[in-house]
Amino acid sequence: MTYYQRHVFFCCNKRENGARCCADNGAQEMRDYAKQRVKELKLSGPGKVRINTAGCLDRCDEGPVLVVYPEAVWYTYVDREDVDEIISEHVQNGRIVGRLRI
Repeated sequence: MTYYQRHVFFCCNKRENGARCCADNGAQEMRDYAKQRVKELKLSGPGKVRINTAGCLDRCDEGPVLVVYPEAVWYTYVDREDVDEIISEHVQNGRIVGRLRI
């Protein structure tokens, strides 16, 4: 058994060379929102869900991006509604959100 049921990594990388990056698309704000939302739903903690900041996940051209483990499913998102859908469908219920998958 893994320490967390699901582990979600949000790429929050900021590229200094002006290249496209997740940070330019509000990634940190969305990560903070997801972390708070998971706490509100009482899903966070050992044996449950962990939301983390990741450095560059090297998919910024498809971004912003996040990845959910242990399934290793990659997503893009636009707004809080997309993040809410990922949380409710995948994180809570194990159903992959096909329209956001990359």
